[in-house]
Amino acid sequence: MTASSTPTSLGAGQVLTGVPVVPGVRYAPVIRPGRLPAIEDLDPGGELADDARDAEATRFAAAAATVADRLRGRAAHATGAASEVLAATAMLAQDRAWLGAAEKRIKEGVPAVRATAAAVAQFVDLFTKMGGLMAERVTDLRDIRDRVIAELSGLAEPGVPVPDQPAILCAEDLAPADTAGLDPTLVVGLATTLGGPTSHTAIIARQLGIPCVVAVHGLDDVPAGADVLIDGTLGTISVSPDPAEAVAAVETADAAAAAMAGWTGPGATADGHPVSILANVQDGAAARSARDTPAEGIGLFRTELCFLNRDTEPSVDEQAVIYGEVLDAFAGCKVVIRTLDAGSDKPLKFVGHPDEANPALGVRGIRIEAIHPEVLERQLDAIAAAAERTGTSPWVMAPMIATPDEAKRFADRARQRGLVPGVMIEVPAAALLAEHILTHVEFLSIGTNDLAQYTMAADRMSAELATLTDPWQPGVLALVAQTARAGANRGKPVGVCGEAAADPLLACVLVGLGITSLSAAAAAVTGVGAKLASVTLQQCREAADAVLTTASAAQARAAALAVLG
Repeated sequence: MTASSTPTSLGAGQVLTGVPVVPGVRYAPVIRPGRLPAIEDLDPGGELADDARDAEATRFAAAAATVADRLRGRAAHATGAASEVLAATAMLAQDRAWLGAAEKRIKEGVPAVRATAAAVAQFVDLFTKMGGLMAERVTDLRDIRDRVIAELSGLAEPGVPVPDQPAILCAEDLAPADTAGLDPTLVVGLATTLGGPTSHTAIIARQLGIPCVVAVHGLDDVPAGADVLIDGTLGTISVSPDPAEAVAAVETADAAAAAMAGWTGPGATADGHPVSILANVQDGAAARSARDTPAEGIGLFRTELCFLNRDTEPSVDEQAVIYGEVLDAFAGCKVVIRTLDAGSDKPLKFVGHPDEANPALGVRGIRIEAIHPEVLERQLDAIAAAAERTGTSPWVMAPMIATPDEAKRFADRARQRGLVPGVMIEVPAAALLAEHILTHVEFLSIGTNDLAQYTMAADRMSAELATLTDPWQPGVLALVAQTARAGANRGKPVGVCGEAAADPLLACVLVGLGITSLSAAAAAVTGVGAKLASVTLQQCREAADAVLTTASAAQARAAALAVLG
């Protein structure tokens, strides 16, 4: 890989550190996203004449609709997490609150470009103050603003340039629309100043298999064209490293990856202890793609996609067709379907979510059932219908369970339809009461993304708090250990389907804690299975014991590396 000679303001060989997200080592020049011209250069200034305001409002509405249509089109051609976040961003592009704020300004005489910028600024401030998952939408909203302004101004959509050679994309942050469209053969590494290990950018990077490091302090000082070595395992960005040493590091990492690529399953440690290695999927297309990996089944089927961006609830028959595609793709295999995890940053138009001061702690997941029980009833009917049509027996689990009573109510509904009930462990209270919850359900699945956020009281999109939402945090892993012990005591399986399961090293620690299955993005399945096959169960247990004695995520990683290599 060739290097450019563009100078950097940082010293040659300087190493920047961040939070590792996707393992891998790459050496290439930096590219950065394009930016729109300044608003003052695009806005004509002054005030619109009275007779021009209706036409300007119509022009604005058309531009916003065009942007939403493009995002929906990309969602339709994407799979997995990329499809979900693109669909959610398309919904935000058509949100009546910010659109109405812009239209109001236009009716008062403000040109559309300036009105768009002002309206988005208003809601960026609002979302930032709300915090939690709503604050995560700030990047999405700014991305929509830039796309609408570009459409109004007759400019090409802003975003990531297509490099003419492999490159490493460095940015302050990336909108889902940009990350989801990356070509992993050209963008071979990804680093951001903001974001956390469970942000949308990180999740999509895992799906694409692009080495990724987030929350990198000092990254903004690395200019486009500078050569960098990204190490997604250690979480480092080396600026202008020695070329021979950088190439050697890439070759070593590639050799290790090639050795792992030969793993074909099934999941087990080197001494034969079985661990199911499963895939996370979003739809039938993602499930069919996952069949090309050694995945033994589906550990997390997110069902939100068929609900998002809908004015009306999908019918039981519509849902059953979608669920049936995934069941068909893994006929005869374990398939775990998560019921609707909406609310907060994924509102449903047909439900009418209440305004909440802190949506991340509000009506989301299973809690919607208390207000609209019919939505869950019809979804379970659809899953049961899909199971009957395909001749399969799916497992079904509810998100955001906090109490044993909630688990019992869900399990009763599932069993009435012949489904195998389980629940997600994302709330610390559920982890602490896991043994009580297991008296009502047949399995647990730990969602480490939300469990980390709620355990550490840290917004997972905050770069300042990214080390807190790292799944290596000993406090989070202590709750995982307690949940796994509850499963062992009750003789029932406990899996992990959060992003922690995509980290090969952490996957071994999870097995040592007693986790029985690991479900990750399809791109991570082979790496996780191969690493697990290279170590014994005793090594996994020793690593787990060592990790639980540490006091920080960095210490936990180091302790695991010392045992597992």
